[in-house]
Amino acid sequence: MKNWILVAATFLFLSSCKKEKDLSPIVLEEKTEMNVAYGTNAAQKLDVYLPKARSTATTKVMIMIHGGAWSTGDKTDFTAYVDTLKRRLPGYAFFNINYRLAAGTSNLFPAQENDVKTAIEFIYSKRNEYNISDKFVLLGVSAGAHLSLLHAYKYTSPVRIKAVVDFFGPTDLVDMYNNPASVFAPPSAIAAVVGGTPTTHLTLYQQSSPMTFISAQSPPTIILHGGVDVLVSPSQSATLNAKLQLAAVPRQYVLYPTENHGWTGANLTDSFDKIGVFLAANVN
Repeated sequence: MKNWILVAATFLFLSSCKKEKDLSPIVLEEKTEMNVAYGTNAAQKLDVYLPKARSTATTKVMIMIHGGAWSTGDKTDFTAYVDTLKRRLPGYAFFNINYRLAAGTSNLFPAQENDVKTAIEFIYSKRNEYNISDKFVLLGVSAGAHLSLLHAYKYTSPVRIKAVVDFFGPTDLVDMYNNPASVFAPPSAIAAVVGGTPTTHLTLYQQSSPMTFISAQSPPTIILHGGVDVLVSPSQSATLNAKLQLAAVPRQYVLYPTENHGWTGANLTDSFDKIGVFLAANVN
């Protein structure tokens, strides 16, 4: 009889331990998925970098958008910086996207704008599957910065963007056409991707300009620009900063006086440092 009681007690103890173990939260491991389709076009692909121990309550999201004058470039341009961003923004999930590129008469504006919107809608729809929050940040370079700013200021559905990181993005396309940064950025280049000039396509130029949509509700924005940029005039960022200030939008404008259209070394390290501080203060 005593042996039977001992066996029964042991069984109950082990069963209790198993139940407690079953109730323990599952810690998700780090996960990477490459070339995930967010649309039906071959260009509509994105790379997914999910952190360990992610959750829908706490895991912030950064969506990266490459540059290339809306007609060249690829998400692989950002690949080298993914690990750097992971180290500086631990706990973030990263999505690095491609979009359709303008070529000849194909994929002219607003194809790129629409693709960014579609990608963001796709990521948002899968937030429970990915175990990510709705705290989305956009980071773009050049044309990608233009697309980041445009989406963040123009759209609030399905999710309001929490902050934007803008590396020398065009902000006013009419001004960019009328006042090119240099001979290396002729008006014909922007006319080619819009499909005409401000005279023939004024509404499209305006609707494709982030500056058009700034309001007091626009998300916090950090602006980084080189002082001798020959492709996107620094005045594009200076004007953006002034309009954000007028609307009382949290913002930071960082001008590197001797840098051109992109930089490396100490100034790039400084940029990443400032981005980390800015996002920590404005994305909660």
